Amino acid sequence: MTKTETLDRLTRDYLVPVVRTQDGAAARRACQRLAAAGMGVFEITLTVPDAFDVIAELAAGGALVGVGTVLTGDDAQRAIEAGARFVVSPATVPEVGAVCAEAGAACLLGALTPTEVLAAVAAGADVVKIFPAGSVGGPAHIHALAAVFPQIPLAPTGGISVDDIPRYRKAGAAFVGIGGTLVADAAAGDLDPAALKARLARLIGADSPSS
Repeated sequence: MTKTETLDRLTRDYLVPVVRTQDGAAARRACQRLAAAGMGVFEITLTVPDAFDVIAELAAGGALVGVGTVLTGDDAQRAIEAGARFVVSPATVPEVGAVCAEAGAACLLGALTPTEVLAAVAAGADVVKIFPAGSVGGPAHIHALAAVFPQIPLAPTGGISVDDIPRYRKAGAAFVGIGGTLVADAAAGDLDPAALKARLARLIGADSPSS
């Protein structure tokens, strides 16, 4: 899958589950449950102890998988070699941008302010991750940034719930990352895949998420 195809898929599916669990077994359970709800895109954070193994397994199974909480170029490279097609950092880390550019992987670097957004783009971000979006105004903050940077795709994460999706889409978000109770419920088996799939179809649109 090319970088352009990866970015198109992220935009189309709109919701990217951010899988941050205490162990790999919980991450695998969460992804299986979310896949049953029709999701095929996952961000596995490096706070998961065996994140690289989880990434490799998901990629081998046909999922579009990315890596999150990436702070070094070495970790970005290792994740890409494991099968990650997009790399996400909570901050602007130029060496991560350089690794992604060399490997042809989609790069999401973190920012919060207008100055940081421009710095992220200069460092190689294809999409700017706005984090933590929920604690700094949520959709209103995204709307303000999108108004002055209409050419820059913005992907808010942090403190976002499934029910917030329509407001972020209206505000101009390219797509959103959601973890929290969505992933926790999936890992615990407390998520009804059929009900979630129907709910997302109403919130995002009949064509998303793609299976």
